Amino acid sequence: MKEYIKKVFNIISHFIKYNKQFCSFIILSMGCSIFLRIYTSGNTSIGPFVYDLSIAVILGSFCYLLRPKKQFYYLFVWLFLLCLVCIINSIYYKFYSSYASFSLFASLGQVGEVESALFEKIRIVQFVYLLALVLFVIINRRLNNKDYFNFIQKIEDGKTIFKKLFILGAALFGIGAVCTNGGAWSSLTKEWNREYTVNHFGVSMYQFNDFINTLRPTINSWVGYDVAYKKFIDYYEQNTIKRSNNEYTNIYKDSNVVFVHMESMMSFLVDLKVNEIEITPNLNKLTKEGMYFSNFYPQISAGTSSDTEFTLSTSLMPSSTGTVFVSYYDREYPSIQKLFKDKGYYTFSMHANKATMWNRNKMHVSLGYKDFYSLTSYEIDEVIGLGLSDKSFFKQSMPILESIESNNSKYMGTIITLTNHTPFDNDEAFEQINLTHEVRKYNEEKRHYETIVYPYLEDTKLGDYIRSSHYADEALGDFIKYVNESDSFENTIFVFYGDHDPKLALSEFNYYYNFNMEDGTILKEDDEGYINYDYYANELNKKTPLIIWSKNNKLETKVDYYMGMIDVMPTIGNMVGLYNKYALGHDIFEIKDNNIVSFPNGNFLTNKVYYRNSKEEYKTLDSNTILSEDYINYGKKYTDTIIDISNGIITHNLIKTSQNKDEAKEIK
Repeated sequence: MKEYIKKVFNIISHFIKYNKQFCSFIILSMGCSIFLRIYTSGNTSIGPFVYDLSIAVILGSFCYLLRPKKQFYYLFVWLFLLCLVCIINSIYYKFYSSYASFSLFASLGQVGEVESALFEKIRIVQFVYLLALVLFVIINRRLNNKDYFNFIQKIEDGKTIFKKLFILGAALFGIGAVCTNGGAWSSLTKEWNREYTVNHFGVSMYQFNDFINTLRPTINSWVGYDVAYKKFIDYYEQNTIKRSNNEYTNIYKDSNVVFVHMESMMSFLVDLKVNEIEITPNLNKLTKEGMYFSNFYPQISAGTSSDTEFTLSTSLMPSSTGTVFVSYYDREYPSIQKLFKDKGYYTFSMHANKATMWNRNKMHVSLGYKDFYSLTSYEIDEVIGLGLSDKSFFKQSMPILESIESNNSKYMGTIITLTNHTPFDNDEAFEQINLTHEVRKYNEEKRHYETIVYPYLEDTKLGDYIRSSHYADEALGDFIKYVNESDSFENTIFVFYGDHDPKLALSEFNYYYNFNMEDGTILKEDDEGYINYDYYANELNKKTPLIIWSKNNKLETKVDYYMGMIDVMPTIGNMVGLYNKYALGHDIFEIKDNNIVSFPNGNFLTNKVYYRNSKEEYKTLDSNTILSEDYINYGKKYTDTIIDISNGIITHNLIKTSQNKDEAKEIK
């Protein structure tokens, strides 16, 4: 045995001695891949290491088809691409808690709108991968100075080494494949959860797979169509979407409907006070006057606000590859706008930003809006953050809304706000709410009481967000006041909803919940009163307000059922007399506590549990609750099915196919 180990050791030593450049490429590549996983998701498992190593060996093996001196350029290009991938993913992960996708480069036009927020996430450590390139160049120069390559060229049999390394790489890949379960392979092909993919297959495998998935929009007509269509047909045959029949059926039939899309407005803000200042008094009032859904969750992917618009409008999930608004805007979708249009409603949208932002100029037409009042419809007289301030936007929108009511017997529209958008810079227009914390303490040395001021939320991103949200609430209050005082809107219901959470770091909320008011320190895990604000607490905190309100019909109802953005269309549709047979969400008053809120990354939430797909673990909402594996497996299967069917509809334009076949049957 000792002789065998010695023999293997000698073979490895001999290979390293005469293949220093290749070995340095492998070591530096693995260093980049390992650091990326540790820096982002904290993963240190062996599985992704094996995949990254196998791919590095396979790619690197081809260098032996070149002369030793030329091998450097080939290896440098691959190392450069890996470093670039790692840098991009390090920054992207801090912004979206996910990994970047090739398909998202189609949305790069949106980056300019949020570049200041993006730059805030950049850290020097995210460029540490560049050291790999520097070291690789230094190693190459030292070897070159020692005339290493001329010596190697005389003894190297490049083709033989290439074959051996290629076989080694393939063998390593095979070992990884054998040790990977079927569920992981299924997730790889679907790529719903990018973190899960990277943590099981490594960054190289993820990026290669992602590149293949990126080609879907251009090749969807002939790849996977038949399988997707069969799943589509089978699903709707087994899950016939029935018309709702409950106490809220048709209560707002023939009413006008205006959706108010509240940028980054969280439920966290409802009834929040800082130094006795009510942060969202107008929103608070709405929650008490209208029907307030207190456990409402957006279901967004990389498209953020645009994903919310799409999901609310269609009751479909966001796309797993790219964004619907950019990559799949030309599909046929059964939207709430079109259903209203079919009933003779005038449909419109309003947003004081460029019409091209998130490709809305095209996607809003596809959804069924007749008119889009965008940047050119407004005078940009007050700029805050990304564009026209909410106060000016609402002020200028009011006469447009009255004109719409005067010229149309029935209408449905969406008003999209802008000011309360990351990065929440503390604008001078915001009320400078005192975010410090004062404590009266007795000074033993001086023998008198003195006031000590702790920074608390001052100069924090959460503090900036609170000030920004307070301003957005003031603008919302102006709008509500206008509606109440106007002679119009007697037959109009308003649906207010937060589009998504503000994308603040978990540490911001941990600081808030564990700030010790007595001495200005942060509570530690073993301190009394410490709140364990972990991944699950942060995910559960991402809910946003959903309120149905009318100035003449105060519902004054609080709904605690857990629901997602995908459930808005069926729920509101039942109230106004609309029916969408392709809806994947539910009327919340039909399903009630049995609802499952599925997220695009494979996570899901019920009134009992939050399941984390990337870790294949979960946390019950009540620590005393014990759940069976059947309960969890059902939630996983349901979520997988919803995402799969929705992706099939989006990628392969299955609604259009289904409608064409229905029309053909009618003709016959």
